[in-house]
Amino acid sequence: MSDFHQTGIVSTFHRLGKVDIERIEAELTWYAAERPIALVLPSLYSELEGEALKGIVADLKEVKYIQEIVVTLGPATEDEFKRAQEFFSVLPQTVRIIWNTGPRMTEIYRAIEESDLPIGEQGKGKSAWMAYGYILSKQRFHTIVLHDCDILTYSRDLLSRLCYPVTNPNLDYHFCKGFYSRVTDRMHGRVTRLLVTPLIRALQKILGYNNQLLAFFDSFRYPLAGEFSMVTDLARVLRIPGDWGLEVGVLAEVYRNTSLRRVCQVDIAENYEHKHQELSPEDATRGLHKMCVDICKSLFRTLASEGVVFSDGFFSTLIATYMRTAQDMLKNYEDDAAINGLYFDRHEESLAVETFTKGIKKAAEIIMEDPLGVPLISSWDRVTSAIPDILNMIKEAVEEDNK
Repeated sequence: MSDFHQTGIVSTFHRLGKVDIERIEAELTWYAAERPIALVLPSLYSELEGEALKGIVADLKEVKYIQEIVVTLGPATEDEFKRAQEFFSVLPQTVRIIWNTGPRMTEIYRAIEESDLPIGEQGKGKSAWMAYGYILSKQRFHTIVLHDCDILTYSRDLLSRLCYPVTNPNLDYHFCKGFYSRVTDRMHGRVTRLLVTPLIRALQKILGYNNQLLAFFDSFRYPLAGEFSMVTDLARVLRIPGDWGLEVGVLAEVYRNTSLRRVCQVDIAENYEHKHQELSPEDATRGLHKMCVDICKSLFRTLASEGVVFSDGFFSTLIATYMRTAQDMLKNYEDDAAINGLYFDRHEESLAVETFTKGIKKAAEIIMEDPLGVPLISSWDRVTSAIPDILNMIKEAVEEDNK
């Protein structure tokens, strides 16, 4: 899509014409000699059986500039861990699989908890965090790049474009977020379209358009994208949520810990397709309803840490403003779908807005009752201060498991 418009306060790199994959990979191979890249793949064992991960592995076989691939595995038995080793053994890069529920890693997690450091609940955030710890223990990587394992439309240029802004010393960004279109015969990305964007813009109406944190969030075209790259020094200081608030929480930590001039976003795919979550309108503990609650909690707590004072009246105003903003944007999406000949279900979209309104109310109640909530996962700076030898312990545990 030939769009070169810059908006917001972070740099946007577009997809202008056909991608020259050979050129960008050749440059990355050159830069990676001095700035080594580690790829993190947070994976559930069930994804080994899916078509998406098989396609990802087939493409990764052709990638020469990635020195090490770290697969951080969700809950898995010993047989499943061995099956994962066999599955990823076809890759030519150095591959390490973190068996997060294995006895060695369980002992590592226990040692951290015994030092009164929060490590979060089992999930993508905790798995990715441990992968960062392992990469930091190697003391030789410049760039960490992460993407999900359920991408049905994966291609090598997605990875190369994600790595380029952080690895190329002439650009020298510290953090790069991927964005993309999610369209089939209809628009997808309901949580971004109908929750995050209208909620942020509703907050701007109330708190003012000069709130830089909200302007930062609103600069991202797809703030909930799971694909990003960053310098390892940033991975050392990030504190992240362990729930569905992960992506918003990471952006908040990036905002706090690096210059905005060192943050960018890049168009990594013409279209992006992965598994879809159910809406679950009647159950706030499942599906997109739970995702909504977790994201809102993360956003509200981030704003509270910036000095915003919340009250029952504030949240009542916010909910009314959000509903009006979301309804206006819903009309925009309907018209956009019409001109592009896409299917648009007004009832389903309206039901999503109603469900997200419930989620905002639930998150507001939780914030008013407990402003601090569950602590964020500790930064590796904090963990290494409490347990100086922890990174060596992680490296030894992972290497022993992978023998």
